Amino acid sequence: MTSAVQQIQDQVQRELNGAVTIVVLGASGDLAKKKTYPALFGLFKNGFLPSNTHIVGYARTQMTHNQYIERVTQYIKTPSEEDKIKLEQFIRITSYQAGQYDQADAWIQLNKVLEENEKSRQLSKRNRIYYMALPPSVFIPVAQGIKQYVYNPDAINRLVVEKPFGMDTESSNELGAALGALFKEEEIYRIDHYLGKEMVKNVMNLRFANIFFAHAWDRQFIDNVQITFKEPFGTEGRGGYFDDFGIIRDVMQNHLLQVLTLIAMERPISTSSEAIRDEKVKVLKCIQPIKMDNALLGQYVRDGDKPGYLEDDSLKNKDSQTPTFAALALFIDNERWEGVPFLLKAGKALNEAKVEVRIQFKNVAGNLYDDTARNELVIRIQPKESVYMKFNSKQPGLSYQTIQTDLDLSYHNRYTDLAIPDAYESLILDVLRNDHSNFVRDDELEASWKIFTPLLHAIDDPQQHVPLVTYPYGSRGPQELSDFVKKFGYDRSQHTSYAWPTQSMAQQNKL
Repeated sequence: MTSAVQQIQDQVQRELNGAVTIVVLGASGDLAKKKTYPALFGLFKNGFLPSNTHIVGYARTQMTHNQYIERVTQYIKTPSEEDKIKLEQFIRITSYQAGQYDQADAWIQLNKVLEENEKSRQLSKRNRIYYMALPPSVFIPVAQGIKQYVYNPDAINRLVVEKPFGMDTESSNELGAALGALFKEEEIYRIDHYLGKEMVKNVMNLRFANIFFAHAWDRQFIDNVQITFKEPFGTEGRGGYFDDFGIIRDVMQNHLLQVLTLIAMERPISTSSEAIRDEKVKVLKCIQPIKMDNALLGQYVRDGDKPGYLEDDSLKNKDSQTPTFAALALFIDNERWEGVPFLLKAGKALNEAKVEVRIQFKNVAGNLYDDTARNELVIRIQPKESVYMKFNSKQPGLSYQTIQTDLDLSYHNRYTDLAIPDAYESLILDVLRNDHSNFVRDDELEASWKIFTPLLHAIDDPQQHVPLVTYPYGSRGPQELSDFVKKFGYDRSQHTSYAWPTQSMAQQNKL
């Protein structure tokens, strides 16, 4: 394990010649302080930043150095004395520069600060990474400012862009064209942080490193696939932002669809980033735009003291038809998956926090035993990462009754001595390593938007009156959900007494 870590450290050093300047744009914002800086610290602490690294925060907010440090370290955890020492060292390699995003003088001043810092560090090659922890409204002016005034043509330049990448096919293509006119595609890293999650990164290993999965991974054996995202809280003060996007744009078009491509894609010719992304694009091009008949849309309402979506004080449109819950059935028109429904389900204000993939296999042909449940492979992405296989076995003892049990790999039990890194930490390391495997390519983005754009336009058009059901805050979702998933073949096998061991029976029955 140590040698593997050392190999990655050496790779980063070679890739960037041991030196880089990381510019965090939007350094005063929530994303930067909650995700970007803790991830950078994690990499620094574990020796994954190049030996000669400096981090420059850039934002419109006027701050002293001490105010900047206080802001960007407030979410960094230092449980040990060694961590506290590392944080002091980390603080010494970061600084702040205030400036506007649409003023040439501000960009010129930022470049001057960068050059002076690089000169003081005696860099032979002035590599720069620009991390845009910014709202999409300023993506283009910031990218223009970087390219015109800060870009270093004689060194490595990498631009990291956060989602959302547009609102539909047209706006995404406009953003892509604007960025593409400024930066080469190989310089752009479009982050979808779900691709950095441990269990999502494990999907390819599960599929292509295990022969027994390879032979059962198609329409002959699999009945349906469900990819579920559940949050136990509502918009709660973020209604204004959420209402512009809705649950489909916020979660499904990006996070859940990325998981789907990894589950459904063909075996790539290699583990190179382009080979992997080629196969993902092929899958997306085989998915037809979602039909309204294959969609169930909902919005949460008050339950007790928990307010409904339309009661959110930050929501301006009190007649909003924006879905806070959606269940969508997608079909992949290729030889492997024809006829197999992929059910994407996502919602806010539900009964628990959970993200998982549930692959349900078909019934056993000519089954000898009555009332046997279907086999299922479950990949729990969060919380408590795990993979477990539900299968049928004889009940121990004198009985010959068939019961459902499991083969269970729960990470928190099996890998007690290994820490799972945050998704952002993993993805920023990929940027340093020049590995695009877990980032979204331009043609992949276009193909994904084409699947959702007709449905999104229908939802956005008040003249179409898209059906919208309601569900109580804290519930499993709309009452109509059970019939919806049943329509697409899912069998909950209610007659079985199975319960995943890490949960009580009462909890399992709520799933």
